[in-house]
Amino acid sequence: MDILTLAWKNVWRNRRRSLITLTALSLSLMLMQGFHNLAVGSYARMIDSGVRAGSGHIALYRGDYNRSRDEALTYAATDLLKQLSTVTEVANVLPRIYLPGLAQSSRESRGILLTGIAPADEAAVNPFLRQLEAGSLLNSSEGRGALLGSRLASELKLSVGNKLVITVQNRRGDLTSELFRIRGIVHTGLRDVDHSLVMVGLDKAASMGGFPGEIHELALILKRAASVSEVMPELTALLRQSPVHTVAWDIAMPNLANSIKLDYASQKFIFAIMLLIVTIGVVNTMLMSVMERVREFGIILAVGASPGRLFRMILAEGLVLGTLSVVAGSLLGSLLTWYLVDHGIDLRRLMPQSMEFGGVIFDPVLRATWDLPWMAKISLYLLGLALSATIYPAIKAARLAPAEAMRHV
Repeated sequence: MDILTLAWKNVWRNRRRSLITLTALSLSLMLMQGFHNLAVGSYARMIDSGVRAGSGHIALYRGDYNRSRDEALTYAATDLLKQLSTVTEVANVLPRIYLPGLAQSSRESRGILLTGIAPADEAAVNPFLRQLEAGSLLNSSEGRGALLGSRLASELKLSVGNKLVITVQNRRGDLTSELFRIRGIVHTGLRDVDHSLVMVGLDKAASMGGFPGEIHELALILKRAASVSEVMPELTALLRQSPVHTVAWDIAMPNLANSIKLDYASQKFIFAIMLLIVTIGVVNTMLMSVMERVREFGIILAVGASPGRLFRMILAEGLVLGTLSVVAGSLLGSLLTWYLVDHGIDLRRLMPQSMEFGGVIFDPVLRATWDLPWMAKISLYLLGLALSATIYPAIKAARLAPAEAMRHV
């Protein structure tokens, strides 16, 4: 306790230098905590948007459909839907069919990806359909209504209420054509999707493909994104006798997963540079403090203090400085996170259009989420760095020769 009391007094002997170091450490911790939480919140929203429009948190496929996109790899979903209803973490189950085809209007024709959906299920989950009014949504899984991507509709010179012919190749290799009426125009903000998207009822798509009652994909939306690792083993056991297998979202949507990994890696690199800079600052502060007190240390050693006690006293000064920085930085980081959670960063003035990241459109208002374990970990890490940065100055002080130190001016 005496050492800590003495260390506290020594830290404030040069108030300006200590305050500058304390401010640098605190602000660095604040920025790391705040912007890490902002990144975590942004990633969570990107993933949520991506899985709802894409493969879900977990997708069920037959064979290597996720890689090959072989239209022949279909499976019956009726029994699976009953089995999946017993998994408590599953919030929504979205059956889908994907067929390449050709869309023709009276003026133009374009290649498309025909997507068969369960209208009621998708309307409650899929972010692509949120902008559509209730009257513009598909009202039947067997009907002839269709939803078109905005760019595709423009290229085909079609609008809501117009008709178009869609042609696909069925399982027997025959071409099948059906007449559809456009119920709504979908603008996703994704160029490729808007160029090729055509959504129709699930049963109608299965009929055109020649595999009634079968699907290509079951997209599972979980109640908690973090529960993927918990649910996967349960699903694997449940589907042991089934021809389908589970694929997590990061495997099914590698573009999004890799984009997040790359962005987070760049953030960690910036954080490492910040920590390196503040560590050098602590070394500089403590070394200057030691050099200014060489004569004082010589007297302390001459009157009987051991080098070990002097070493511990310098370490205690680093501990005091690091603890004050962690407390102040964590408080500021919590305030910054609170602001970013409640208000966020609005990028709409800088980027008025939809923002795309890893093939996903997300809200241009970035909001943070609380990651308390990481905040505690980085605080302890910073405290450890402050102590580590004090070791060299402490060793230098402990190795002073009393006679030479007392002659130091």
